[in-house]
Amino acid sequence: MISVKAQKSPVLGQTDLFRSRLENLVDHNHELVLLAEKINWPFFDDKFGRDFSDDNGRPALRTRLMVGLQYLKYIYNESDEDVVKRFLENPYWQFFCGNEYFEHDLPCHPTSIVRWRKRLGVKGAEKMLLETIELAKRANVVSSADLTEVYVDTTVQPKNIAYPTDAALTDTVRRALVRFTDDQGIKLRQTYKRLGRKSLQLHIRLKHSKDHKGARKHLRKLRTYLGRVIRNIKRKVPSPSGKLAHLLDLAQRIYSQRTATKGKVYSVHAPEVQCIAKGKAHKPYEFGSKVSIATTVKSNLIVSVHSFVNNPFDGHTISDVLCQIKTLVGEYPKAAYCDRGYKGSSGTIFSTNVFLQGSKKEVTDKIKQRLRSRSAIEPVIGHIKSDHRMGRNFLLGFQGDQINALMAGCAFNMKKILRALLFLIFSALLKSKYVAIIKNKLKNDHFRRNFAAHHLAVSF
Repeated sequence: MISVKAQKSPVLGQTDLFRSRLENLVDHNHELVLLAEKINWPFFDDKFGRDFSDDNGRPALRTRLMVGLQYLKYIYNESDEDVVKRFLENPYWQFFCGNEYFEHDLPCHPTSIVRWRKRLGVKGAEKMLLETIELAKRANVVSSADLTEVYVDTTVQPKNIAYPTDAALTDTVRRALVRFTDDQGIKLRQTYKRLGRKSLQLHIRLKHSKDHKGARKHLRKLRTYLGRVIRNIKRKVPSPSGKLAHLLDLAQRIYSQRTATKGKVYSVHAPEVQCIAKGKAHKPYEFGSKVSIATTVKSNLIVSVHSFVNNPFDGHTISDVLCQIKTLVGEYPKAAYCDRGYKGSSGTIFSTNVFLQGSKKEVTDKIKQRLRSRSAIEPVIGHIKSDHRMGRNFLLGFQGDQINALMAGCAFNMKKILRALLFLIFSALLKSKYVAIIKNKLKNDHFRRNFAAHHLAVSF
């Protein structure tokens, strides 16, 4: 039987005669150092370490190292490769991830981050978001009373795919089938490699020159080539299974879909992608997944990030968002403020009062003010898209959509806490400078008399 053991961080304190400890190299007033001291690292050791066995295969990497790399990746908008490289040259990143001494070797291969993230799963990403909320409480960024009111809105998390066109999709899935059959040693009668490439190029040129009749002719050719390849494979392999069955099903859907077809396929490597229209003039359609975000009213802290499989109506997503808030915060919020897209959802859901903009019901002045300021969630969405990797999702599958959205919410909260810690540092510096000025001026008898007369009680 495999014994399961939490992968805990090593106990610091041992000295090395030839190396300086990181705690002696870094500035202890740096925001990353202050943040590392406030995070509850044993919480991750307890929750994630149990997923790794003690005597089965290669020893697992430290939990604090992998959690720290995930946070840093999304806080500073880096790829898996770049976050490992920057870790190598940044002592503050190494201190944040729990290193005792400065290391000159890569902490891990970038693919180790990918595998660890897959093992982490959606539930693990939610635990990382939970820790950011608890950390915000400990850092006095948010109060318990602030968590009782939330703004809720939806957005699109675009997927890293090319803009879908019928011709490109048809040729792409044909090439995918040909590659797979070559790898499996299945000999096809004809692959249409040269003819398919030529027809696709002509289709693009004619489409660009507004010759729509000629472009449709070459699109029909591409579909004919795909249909012949599908039928040839089915004759060769009457009972396909595994990846081949999945590719054939995908190819058949692309082959038969037309303009009015529902449930279209927009990408071969990411068939879960949905076409979502949000009413933007500069971008009428976006291809990705719908994500619902909830923030606190006063501090704009993210308390829920939920990605949905399909493209549901906004009003049908509010119950899932409130359940996630209950899981992360511990209780349902007392009030949730939404825009007109949540039409039909006003009222009481669970124990939360949901208010919509433009509602005809009589509400108090406080609720009217909250609805007017509901647009404060829009810049939050803009920041997590532009600064924290939700503007283009590179992770695979629907699980990747969920994890990427949750980690973007973690990074936004962490960035907010970092700014709060930096503000405390600046405030302390300004206060010490002000105290020094007052001390110097108190040496003057005239200033000391005026200072006492105005009852400025300063303790030195």
